[in-house]
Amino acid sequence: MATQLKSLSDFSHTTIPSASPYSFAIVTAQWNADITGALYQGAYELLVKQGASPENIISVTVPGSFELTSGADMILNNKKVDAVICLGCVIKGDTPHFEYICSAVAHGITNVGLKYNIPVIFGVLTTNNQEQALERAGGKHGNKGEEAAATAILMADLQSTLR
Repeated sequence: MATQLKSLSDFSHTTIPSASPYSFAIVTAQWNADITGALYQGAYELLVKQGASPENIISVTVPGSFELTSGADMILNNKKVDAVICLGCVIKGDTPHFEYICSAVAHGITNVGLKYNIPVIFGVLTTNNQEQALERAGGKHGNKGEEAAATAILMADLQSTLR
């Protein structure tokens, strides 16, 4: 089925384990707040639905997507969590800013996860326009925040089984 016709947040092909044994951090960019707020809601609600205790979810905000890496690093340097979910939205404009920011954020999030050997999840929308972002933040293509939370649970569970 073509992407434009379906929700991308379909978990019917996988089993998401209980999140109850794990603790999480959600780092959310304030830039494009209407979109990142919806991503945050999706992530938070899925974690709780899967059994995460609200007391085991740390939520922080950072100014923009570029700062997600620093936010994740600060959390992992100061708190014990089983996974960090980074949520942001970068919308393409008329300058190369989009490419620089997206590349830096993707590499930064990967590097923080490798540095601490803790899953750090890339929940950053990189879209051509606001309409595409809204479609992926609770619109017709689902909520990428939910997908990021599901990934965090799956990776925390994998990490637990490998210890």
